[in-house]
Amino acid sequence: MPLLKAPWHDHYFMTFFNDVITFLNGILWGYVLIYLLLGVGVYFTIRSRFVQVRLLGQSIREMRGGFVAKDGGISPFQAFATGLASRVGTGNIAGVAIAISLGGPGAIFWMWITALVGMASSVMECSLAQLYKEPHGDKTFRGGPAYYIQRGLGNRKLGIAFALALILCFGLVFNAVQTNSIAVVASSTYGIPVWVIGLVLVGISAPVIWGGVRSVAVLAGVLVPIMAVLYLLLTGYVVIEHITEIPSIVLLIIKSAFGLQEAAGGFTGVAVSQAMSMGIKRGLFSNEAGMGSAPNAAATATAGHPVGQGLLQMLGTFVDTIVVCTATAVMIIASGVYTAETAGIGARLTQAALEAEVGVFGKHFLAVGIFFFGFSSIIGNYAYAEGNVDFIRRSPVVLLVFRLMVLGMVFFGAVGSVPMIWNLADLSQGIMALINLVAILLLGGVAVKLLKDYESKSGGDTPPKFHADDLPELKDKLAPGAW
Repeated sequence: MPLLKAPWHDHYFMTFFNDVITFLNGILWGYVLIYLLLGVGVYFTIRSRFVQVRLLGQSIREMRGGFVAKDGGISPFQAFATGLASRVGTGNIAGVAIAISLGGPGAIFWMWITALVGMASSVMECSLAQLYKEPHGDKTFRGGPAYYIQRGLGNRKLGIAFALALILCFGLVFNAVQTNSIAVVASSTYGIPVWVIGLVLVGISAPVIWGGVRSVAVLAGVLVPIMAVLYLLLTGYVVIEHITEIPSIVLLIIKSAFGLQEAAGGFTGVAVSQAMSMGIKRGLFSNEAGMGSAPNAAATATAGHPVGQGLLQMLGTFVDTIVVCTATAVMIIASGVYTAETAGIGARLTQAALEAEVGVFGKHFLAVGIFFFGFSSIIGNYAYAEGNVDFIRRSPVVLLVFRLMVLGMVFFGAVGSVPMIWNLADLSQGIMALINLVAILLLGGVAVKLLKDYESKSGGDTPPKFHADDLPELKDKLAPGAW
């Protein structure tokens, strides 16, 4: 059953609005962010001496030791799960499908590159978020780029600009993306009207949102691991079924990334730029490394050392893209269901691939799976945005208005069109990433000092601990009660 359309889809204003967003995305992603994202990632990879390779094992140990919340706060694992809730969602299902159908298999290679170099950026931004976090008065913390821009750089106006971009991106647009993917799959699978799906999502999201960041962290700590494991088990089964084809699939991805596969088929070098653009955009949407979103989750944890949470969020980037997105990509390519006619249909392409591999069960499994993935992302996105609403103005009335706007966008996403919503998501995340990347470059020296302090205290019987006196030159910039 085709996706039901709202009557305003073909209105002139909506077409014009989408064209403007597309034009701005062309400038932002074609000339600025692709090079800045990769450049910053490479810079921090070198400056941290390949932290994503050296300390990957340590990030797993941090996760194992962070399950228990201290002093009634949010545990490091719960903060990690909240970050993963936002990462592991429809970007791993719809985003990968769109990347392949519009950018070819080569787009997956650029998703890998974005994640691998982005892991270093993730350590830096999340360590900074922990360092400059602020007590919230309920035994939890708030923080993120807006906070470290204000405290670390002394620039509140730029902090507010970032906070507004994040509120637009995660609080509103990205939630519309999640519900759009849920509606596409549910309506095509079960024939449920999209407006009904929108109302159901509003109904189940509202109680969690009104419970605040703590309820989000608790639910994410349970829901995300279960759904991620179930999805990986099924896609893992498909990968094992095609295990002998893995080398040829990897070769296809690499050749396509550099235009070698397309050249053989008569295509031009334009395919290379398209693969790179789609791979980096969809990779950033999925793993969020360098975008400035995960630091908002990282800051909420009651952690022993800022870098500990930085390593945990780095692990989230690895799991999201290198593990989950790769499993989805291999399944789609191995199934052979992607063609020019499937371009842009998003989650339904992944659903068709799963159905082709495991039968009708796959179609229903993905319909249920994308519902829970999308829902967990909605609540994770909300947690990010709430902290930035507080940053601008801590007011019960403002928070109430914002929560109602979030629920409104949850409903709008269910009935909106796919291209317009994804284009708006690209623009808003691009603005966020631009501000955050400049900020972490300026604060890079502080982040590297934190990393050195962490490593100098590692290796003993007790986990590394950080105290404000360890970096006396920053003591006046840290929030009282944070360290």
